[in-house]
Amino acid sequence: MRKRLNATKMRYEDIERELASDAVASDVAKLTRLSKEKANLEEAYQLYSQYLALEKDVADSFEMENSGDPELSEFAKETRKEAQAKMGNMEADFKTILLPKDPNDEKNIIVEIRGAVGGDEANLFAGDLLHMYAHYAEKQGWKIQLLDASPGAAGGYASVSFMVKGENVYSKLKFESGAHRVQRVPKTEASGRIHTSTATVLVMPEAEEVDVQINPNDLKIDTYHSQGAGGQNVNKTESAVRITHIPTGLVVACQTEKAQLQNKAIAMQMIRAKVFSFYQEQEDAKRATERKLKVGTGERSEKIRTYNYPQNRVTDHRIGFTINQLDRVMEGDLDSIIEALIHFDQEQKMLEQEKEDHA
Repeated sequence: MRKRLNATKMRYEDIERELASDAVASDVAKLTRLSKEKANLEEAYQLYSQYLALEKDVADSFEMENSGDPELSEFAKETRKEAQAKMGNMEADFKTILLPKDPNDEKNIIVEIRGAVGGDEANLFAGDLLHMYAHYAEKQGWKIQLLDASPGAAGGYASVSFMVKGENVYSKLKFESGAHRVQRVPKTEASGRIHTSTATVLVMPEAEEVDVQINPNDLKIDTYHSQGAGGQNVNKTESAVRITHIPTGLVVACQTEKAQLQNKAIAMQMIRAKVFSFYQEQEDAKRATERKLKVGTGERSEKIRTYNYPQNRVTDHRIGFTINQLDRVMEGDLDSIIEALIHFDQEQKMLEQEKEDHA
């Protein structure tokens, strides 16, 4: 741990020197990258600086204790005791602070929710999930922007995409990707039988042009008339935009704005995020460090979480976490689930770090 702390301190001080140079000041991309890296190291650097100062206080206290002055000697012992207690607390904090940071944690996100297994009921549940995330975002002080929506015939959404903007959005919602399963009596079920349906959620960090390079020749851009619920035309001009990234086969569409140009700009944001996530997943798979489950096919067996309405219960199957407050969860009270997922992720990273340290 001491080696990693010293390396962090040296890197932080190197960055400070680089940021003060004229060469970096005139290079916006490098200035931005270094500033972000410095911000990520800030907490560990400041805490370690305090730790080193306390270490010096402990060393100095031994000299004071041997000064021959009884009062000074007693003061030295108390000073050392306090400093060592603080250092002990800091050593516990270092384990968390030194964990590898996800470079996307501070980014805004694009979320895509799709009704999967269960027909109309799956679409209705997709709408409920949108409601849940919108209320959670509101509680966090984040902003939501609808990007694209295909309403279901009976309500809800066959698919809906939206952006969430705010502080550390990805860090809190990145574990939401996967198949969400609902167990309840559908409104359309006359006999009162409980049905099981699924909706899939995909959370992608917003990607800037510097994050992912997309060749314009790799894009197929189509325009078409915007469609409303039931398939009726809501726009007489071809304002809706569909973009296909040919190398990956990824497709996005946007029809929320009246102007084609605005829809195209939004669609470009969406395709950047999708392509960025696609290549990032490939890299993560190579390194075998990615633990969160992806969307998959949306089959019932690929569930990450179950929402059981009759028992007012929500269970996250990845970490075995259950809470009997489904009514509150669906109104955006997601903190307990999200904190449990983050805590589990940190524990796994700590175990990995300990294995590396002992290797």
